[in-house]
Amino acid sequence: MKVLYYIYQICIALPIILVITLLTALITIAGCTLGSAHFWGYHPGRIWSRLICFFLLIRVTVHGRENIKGKTSYVFVANHQGSFDIFLIYGYLGRNFKWMMKKGIRKIPFVGKACEEAGHIFVDRSGPKKVMETIRKAKTSLTEGTSVVVFPEGARCFTGHMGYFKKGAFQLADDLQLAVVPLTIDGSFDILPRTGKWIQRHNMILTIHQPILPKGKGIKNVQDTLQESYITIESSIPDKYKGMVLNPDQD
Repeated sequence: MKVLYYIYQICIALPIILVITLLTALITIAGCTLGSAHFWGYHPGRIWSRLICFFLLIRVTVHGRENIKGKTSYVFVANHQGSFDIFLIYGYLGRNFKWMMKKGIRKIPFVGKACEEAGHIFVDRSGPKKVMETIRKAKTSLTEGTSVVVFPEGARCFTGHMGYFKKGAFQLADDLQLAVVPLTIDGSFDILPRTGKWIQRHNMILTIHQPILPKGKGIKNVQDTLQESYITIESSIPDKYKGMVLNPDQD
């Protein structure tokens, strides 16, 4: 069965995915240029993500959508198992949001331009001033119920285990006194690990946990929210992936 799936990937699924990726990027760029980035910056990407999972025969399950309210801005934080985290969250979270993503994505042909036009936030860690600019842009995005999604590990894992969390997302939530919503991603690592070359069929599960409301303002609230988010996210991943493993390129 694996061999047949690999043949299907190469001959059918991947060519289709390349075409719909290009079309989605072009539609996003045109829509954001001529219309509303709030709409065109989200919905084409949501459909694109669902189509990718569909054509790769990946089943998705979502738990906890009832935990988040409509027209409310949140800071969503998730573990970063692999590339398919993007499709899982974009396609199935069910909320209009902006990504906080590595600035290197801007260099990807068409996709980088689409992300820029959509208003996604490129994280530049080259210096304190650049980090502050990133935070300021994130703050301006959190309007009209739009949220942000952050991978606080900053990089995909190598083993399926979580690395340590950086405080940027939690500092942003503290500054704006927004609730942090932990998201647990399960199954993405089994589909395509960071060092993998072939996509494997595996179910993905997205668990949307209860929002963590601010319990004050300042460094203690940041640290407490970070720690609670970490524990909450880890609680819904399989036992074989529990326990922190330091990721060598998180910095």
